[in-house]
Amino acid sequence: MEISSYRDLKVWQEAMTLAERVYRLTASFPKDEVYGMTSQIRRAAVSIAANIAEGHGREHSGSFIQFLRIAQGSLKELETHLMLSSRVGFVPAVEVEPLLRQCDELGRMLRSLIRSIQRRQTDD
Repeated sequence: MEISSYRDLKVWQEAMTLAERVYRLTASFPKDEVYGMTSQIRRAAVSIAANIAEGHGREHSGSFIQFLRIAQGSLKELETHLMLSSRVGFVPAVEVEPLLRQCDELGRMLRSLIRSIQRRQTDD
């Protein structure tokens, strides 16, 4: 399949799905957390897809890898916030677990894409 846009990337599509699920989950968080944990979680989730898109738009492999690594950092931040939200009782662990599994899969996809781009760089 031809990749003509970041929207064609499976990793970006998965990141968007994760962000959507995070928004739905955090809708039930306490209202006094709207500028705290809710905002932090949502920002981290959106940052993953946004950095994939921005990196792809740079049209330079080195920049793309840099942005994919930033996306990985946002993913780890999101995982941490999700675990904490469960630990402090904002959401049951059973609701967080599927999202954490999705985070794991997305992390594997990001690492795989980075390795693939790095291999192409060394082949050039």
